[in-house]
Amino acid sequence: MNYEDLANLIFPDAKDIEYYEEKYKRRELPEGAIVTRYAPSPTGYAHIGGLYQSLIAKKVAMQTGGVFFLRIEDTDQKREVEQGVERIVSSLQDFDVAPDEGQINDTDEIGNYGPYKQSMRKEIYQAYAKYMLKQGKAYLCFCTPEDLEQIRAKQEAAKVRTGYYGVWAHCRKYSVEEMIEKVKNGEKFIIRFKSPGREDRKIKHKDVIKGNVDFPENDQDIIIIKSDGLPTYHFAHAVDDHLMGTTHVIRGDEWLSSVPLHLQLFQEMGFKAPKYAHIAPIMKNDNGNKRKLSKRKDPEAAVEYYKEEGIPATAVKEYLLNIASSGFENWRRQNPTVPMEEYNLELNKMSVSGALFDMVKLLDVSKIVISKMSAEEVYENALNWAKRYDSELVEMLEDKEYALKVLGIERGNQKPRKDIAKWSDVKENIVYMYENKYKNIEYPYQTINEKEDIKKILNLYMEKYYNENDDKQTWFDKIKELAEELGFAKEVKEFKANPGTYKAHVGDVSTVLRIALTGRTNTPDMFEIMNVLEKDTIERRFKMAIENL
Repeated sequence: MNYEDLANLIFPDAKDIEYYEEKYKRRELPEGAIVTRYAPSPTGYAHIGGLYQSLIAKKVAMQTGGVFFLRIEDTDQKREVEQGVERIVSSLQDFDVAPDEGQINDTDEIGNYGPYKQSMRKEIYQAYAKYMLKQGKAYLCFCTPEDLEQIRAKQEAAKVRTGYYGVWAHCRKYSVEEMIEKVKNGEKFIIRFKSPGREDRKIKHKDVIKGNVDFPENDQDIIIIKSDGLPTYHFAHAVDDHLMGTTHVIRGDEWLSSVPLHLQLFQEMGFKAPKYAHIAPIMKNDNGNKRKLSKRKDPEAAVEYYKEEGIPATAVKEYLLNIASSGFENWRRQNPTVPMEEYNLELNKMSVSGALFDMVKLLDVSKIVISKMSAEEVYENALNWAKRYDSELVEMLEDKEYALKVLGIERGNQKPRKDIAKWSDVKENIVYMYENKYKNIEYPYQTINEKEDIKKILNLYMEKYYNENDDKQTWFDKIKELAEELGFAKEVKEFKANPGTYKAHVGDVSTVLRIALTGRTNTPDMFEIMNVLEKDTIERRFKMAIENL
């Protein structure tokens, strides 16, 4: 008896691998095209690190005329959660990082290299496991959990590496005949890779991001097919990346230590290995210490968080590109209106250490992104967000014509307003423009805070200086005249040049008008606010402010 007999006994119906080599032909792509994938397990919520990895993988594929695909690695079905696949798919769609191929929902897929769910590729893995058995590069292991625990205990007592390797690989010693006999006797088994490696030998590897790395050679006889007939991650990813034509595996650097094993698997199966690019994790500053973003501790670790807060997908992606490449921020300054898709991301120039996640910086990026939107875009985005998360804002936006006027204030000019960082900010930033919401006002008067002065400013402005037909320059000139008439400096420089002569200046007068009108010291352009609110509302608000003095 030989290994072919063993292989035929274990997998009598498995096809020869030539069938799959012919079925999944090499991709016809431009020279230099990169094929990447995102291959998550549906075991929990979508993590920002996964989105980060996907963004990079899709970016480098697109800029080379390549392909980005989504493969679901669901062979560990005990850990799979309900709606796990839908969460992964929707997180990519929501952030416009949808794949060219792969799963598009829990049951459907697109592309010619599927199935893209590993749980549906069982017969493919069995064909390649049969091939490995035939070659004598894999063997059956009959060790029970108790046997493995005993091996581990002995290793720990001897203070040697734990694992299934060398003299500790008990089932490696069985002959083909012994393995066949055990199978026929009904003994349970798994299939292990027969590693040709030795730990005292080194391999040199060039990671696309991290550069040259040395490792001890892999000598572990890892499991390739579990007792349920499904493969382990290590074996499945090698088969899949070969058949699907992956050229670059972009993944988190926690997988770096697996490189010797993965390269060995590719070599022993006769496949060309992809290039590996290991991304540094996104870190968090925790009281001066760096740590990875945590699902348990950090709400921003979940992709869903950005939807709930209403941070635009474009802003999140711009920020993630900023983390990925130190050159992006400078490129963005030089190309403020160019789509981020035109930025050329180079993997070999990415940082090898983890970047700190900075929510303040992300929100600054988001303010810039939203400031470039038209009133119509802000309206549509805010309304879509509010329909799911804020019924009061939906009600405020019902009058679209008025809402567009409000959201159009200080928008579209050279220096647009930057007071909105996320859609959940919109209500707070426009609520004072709605009469039915404008109540219980506290007036934070500043330099000019004496009742008589405030009363005179508000009354005189409406009696003498307000004209709804004024242009902006005329409007401001009249506020200067109002300031001068009431004994305040009509120019700030005049105020500064004559200390003690004036108790306030035209800017302080404007502040009184702004506070009486909106209840706030900081708002977008007051001239535009007045144009939207109109005379009756302005008079009513000034009267209310006087009554509340």
